Amino acid sequence: MTVIQKKTDHPIAHLSAEDIEIIGKELDAIRDRVVADRGERDAAYIRRVISTQRRLELGSRAVLLFSLFPPAWVVGTAGLAVAKILENMEIGHNVLHGQWDWMRDPKIHSTSWEWDHVSPAEQWKHSHNQLHHTYTNVVGKDNDLGYGIMRVDEDQKWHPVYLGQPLWNLINACFFEYGIAAYDLELGRNLRKGRHKSPEFRARARAVGRKIRRQVLKDYVLHPLLSGPSFLSTLAATFTANLIRNLWSHSVIMCGHFPEGVETFEKRSIEGETRGEWYVRQMLGSANITGSRLMHIMTGNLSFQIEHHLFPDLPSNRYQEIAPEVRALFDRYGLKYTAGPLPKQVASAWWKVIRLSLPDRRSTDPGATPVRPSVLPEPA
Repeated sequence: MTVIQKKTDHPIAHLSAEDIEIIGKELDAIRDRVVADRGERDAAYIRRVISTQRRLELGSRAVLLFSLFPPAWVVGTAGLAVAKILENMEIGHNVLHGQWDWMRDPKIHSTSWEWDHVSPAEQWKHSHNQLHHTYTNVVGKDNDLGYGIMRVDEDQKWHPVYLGQPLWNLINACFFEYGIAAYDLELGRNLRKGRHKSPEFRARARAVGRKIRRQVLKDYVLHPLLSGPSFLSTLAATFTANLIRNLWSHSVIMCGHFPEGVETFEKRSIEGETRGEWYVRQMLGSANITGSRLMHIMTGNLSFQIEHHLFPDLPSNRYQEIAPEVRALFDRYGLKYTAGPLPKQVASAWWKVIRLSLPDRRSTDPGATPVRPSVLPEPA
């Protein structure tokens, strides 16, 4: 496994190939135990969260019928923002991962769920479940790493366009759901390569367009109209709730893969990758957020991003339960378990965005040699 390494010491230089495979077997054992133990308490959890989210959204929209009054606007906007965060993070993201498919409930299933988001569920599942989780933090393969618009590692060649990446990242954060839809379409790549005229791309683009129209009609036409004289204030409240949801989800996802201490990987590192090596890549390429149980629910339990990337299809309510075992495994094998409170992780991720927007010696000096030590034999 070749890690694009910024520090003097390689994070897994002390591990043998046998150690890595043993780590994989220990993690398989944790997963198998949880799978065998899934049952009614897990089903009750997700049904309770869905019920709470729906009541909160309906109640908030009812309050916004009177959004001309400032207290109603504040209460309704806050409630709607929380409802949208719950729907996207703890419900939509995790249902679409197939975490609850074992329940055989057609109403809570990855094949039937459509979420409150402008990106169609089927397209998101392809770009996120199949691509991101397969190629976690592999530069040039994982588009979640910088969303194709940012420099994400010192070894990437610097270009003056990267000076603007803090601004691009802020704009992306404010309109995150639209950025995700464009990313799911691989819009930039398809435009550059002239594939935007292909029947396949056009079909996918039409699906995104239909979803955007439905979301805009629901949020910015239908519900404000139901408010009558409160139309404009309800419109503003809905926009604000969507903005809060976008900023929150962007921050949580940035904290999962972009703070200092999280590793990135070369494309060649995954050639012939074993299951143990895949597990170790997830361990090194993810970071957690520490906090309260409520905070974990509001992040969709992506505050346990390490555990989620190790076991993306396990019920999200189990991540906190198995986190101590996973951390003990890190400690036993001398690996760094990157975790910290939300403000610290957000600041770290943003500082990295700013730092990598600027040139450094390795990116501007053609004679400089990147530090990319290899711990395992290179692929043949």
